Amino acid sequence: VGSFLCITGLLITHWIYSGHFPLSDLYESLLFLSWSFSLIHIVPYFKKKKILLSTITGPSAIFTQGFATSGLLTKIHQSEILVPALQSEWLIMHVSMMIFGYSALLCGSLLSVALLVITFRKRSQLIQQLDYWSYRVISLGFIFLTVGILSGAVWANEAWGSYWSWDPKETWAFITWIIFAIYLHTRTNIKGENSAIVASIGFLLIWICYFGVNLLGIGLHSYGSF
Repeated sequence: VGSFLCITGLLITHWIYSGHFPLSDLYESLLFLSWSFSLIHIVPYFKKKKILLSTITGPSAIFTQGFATSGLLTKIHQSEILVPALQSEWLIMHVSMMIFGYSALLCGSLLSVALLVITFRKRSQLIQQLDYWSYRVISLGFIFLTVGILSGAVWANEAWGSYWSWDPKETWAFITWIIFAIYLHTRTNIKGENSAIVASIGFLLIWICYFGVNLLGIGLHSYGSF
């Protein structure tokens, strides 16, 4: 709870200082991603339940926050005036939904990775818990991702005159969406290893979509690149 409040305070401070909601570049989105992990982490505490999800969200929030505030991203720590395309109310809607989706999907995928590891030890009770929480969290993340992609399409039409341009970011977001749609379909029909493997692949795709594409610094989404 303490870390959640600290990150919340940091986001609010950055928001006031920059004059815009902190989602305009990679540094700000990493802060928001860390905040999202922390938000998921504290939910069990309000329900007074200890679940496996907390073992994933806690370290994820710490790692993301540590990377965001490290010297690796020093060049983009400075607040700048937003480019015209980002001066839109859709910025908050689209990017926040995408980040919420990423955080939930990453957590759910890590639970699936843990499921695959535990499967070799044949601890059935733990496997069932991992499968249960992985499915629930990924389902939530899939909804956020879907809303994020749809709102992004509407925003793109307003900003660039086209709902979809097959930009690298858009393409990888669509691929990620397809993979997790396959996971949900597979998980609904067959529980266990098969769906967990699909989710594990999705874990890698999320990082490619969110972080890897930024390394290229090309396309219509190059505003948030390094």
